[in-house]
Amino acid sequence: MTIEATPAPISGDVQASRPRTEVSLSRVGVTGMEKVIRVGPSSGGQLYFAELECFVDLDPTQAGVHMSRFEEVVGEAVDAVVLGEAAFRAETLAAHIAERILESQSALRAEVSLNAHYPETVSTPESGKPTQEMYTLLGTAVASARGTRTLTGVRAQGMTACPCAQGMVRDSARERLAGGDLTDEQIEHVLDTVPIATHNQRGIGTLHVGVPEGTDADLEARDLLRIVESSMSSEIYELLKRPDELAVVEKAHAQPRFVEDCVREMVRQVVDSYGDLGADAFVQARQENLETIHRHNVVAERHGTLGDLASELSSGDRSAHHLTMREWLETPGT
Repeated sequence: MTIEATPAPISGDVQASRPRTEVSLSRVGVTGMEKVIRVGPSSGGQLYFAELECFVDLDPTQAGVHMSRFEEVVGEAVDAVVLGEAAFRAETLAAHIAERILESQSALRAEVSLNAHYPETVSTPESGKPTQEMYTLLGTAVASARGTRTLTGVRAQGMTACPCAQGMVRDSARERLAGGDLTDEQIEHVLDTVPIATHNQRGIGTLHVGVPEGTDADLEARDLLRIVESSMSSEIYELLKRPDELAVVEKAHAQPRFVEDCVREMVRQVVDSYGDLGADAFVQARQENLETIHRHNVVAERHGTLGDLASELSSGDRSAHHLTMREWLETPGT
């Protein structure tokens, strides 16, 4: 069957004209936008490099969006919005941009994602030396007639120690010690006292917490970063004096964790810390470990509503659907 299409006009507002084929589009917009944003008060906030993506849903009767308006709206929002004092609010800027795009494009729905890199000065674990560590802030917002829902995200690096290899090394050490004059009790004391070798990975943890429309929440990026870093075997630092290096290695080997352990620990801490956000809040925890004894890397992830995660942790109920980030972003508000 041949469908006759009406030619689009060649003058006037071409983007607002009817397209030749009237099919709605899920997402239309721009990617790879680079901006410098300010985090903190205008008088003393720092400037950070950020990358943005902006999209709208396109009505089947509209030929296209006004691409230049994305750049215009983003520029105005970056100039106008100052993220809260001494706090990191990537999702706040994303929300302001999404709301302005919704209006300027006369869209039903607008979505904005922001990715910003920023430094944080921390102290090394033993020497107390200040060292600058780089983190990533992730902010996403969806604006519609129902309101605006936001995702606050962070990404951080750490270190993991493999429990499986450590267990094998421990068994091998026990067999060797058993050939000497030590008693079984003494052998176990040695194994419990001396750090047991294993192979390590540098881990990359990512955590998102989503807030539905109309929810008043105060999510601090620093708090989410603490959850991500503490879910691994140990934090890592650019600057390490010898006592610091010893502390990091001993800490990691004292709490070996699989990639799966890191994700489960992130989920547990989020449920414990943010239960007041409500059952419809969203959580996504992801861990990627860069292997050292393999050529491949390993990944684990869990996503779902806060209510479903809390229920599974408390009752063991595993029947809930693992709601994805895309499904949550596109779910109508209640």
